[in-house]
Amino acid sequence: MELDNLYQEVILDHYKHPLNKGLSDSYDVQVHHINPSCGDEITLNLSVEGSKIKSITWDGVGCSISQASVSIASDLLVDKDMDEADAITEQFIDLMHSKGTKEGDPEVLEDAVAMAGVSKFPARIKCALLGWMAYRDAADRIKQSGSARDHRGSGQ
Repeated sequence: MELDNLYQEVILDHYKHPLNKGLSDSYDVQVHHINPSCGDEITLNLSVEGSKIKSITWDGVGCSISQASVSIASDLLVDKDMDEADAITEQFIDLMHSKGTKEGDPEVLEDAVAMAGVSKFPARIKCALLGWMAYRDAADRIKQSGSARDHRGSGQ
């Protein structure tokens, strides 16, 4: 039970004191994602330099899970190579689809392991994945273009 309480504290801390919240005016790609089942929204700006993530800034409205999760993702993925960030994202997605059977690797997922309990609640999984899917969409747009600059300012 102590671990569950710690994880709840991590989620509440990221919700109350979100990291990287506030959209940067400078970005390579912008995406906007909505969770239609609850109305949570995230706008995410991604900047890369070469294959390294330079910044992830975001703004959004929604429940504590969606807002904390994008805060965690934005902090965890910055300064990572895009391939490494993709691998981390895949581990998080796998954790969310585990239906509570996995705990996640804290060496890889860091604060994101606090979301492990969310995977037991199917209605909340999309909340936890919203920011991560926005990141993946933005990263895919950059990869498809072969250059970050090709998608400057594009959204949705």
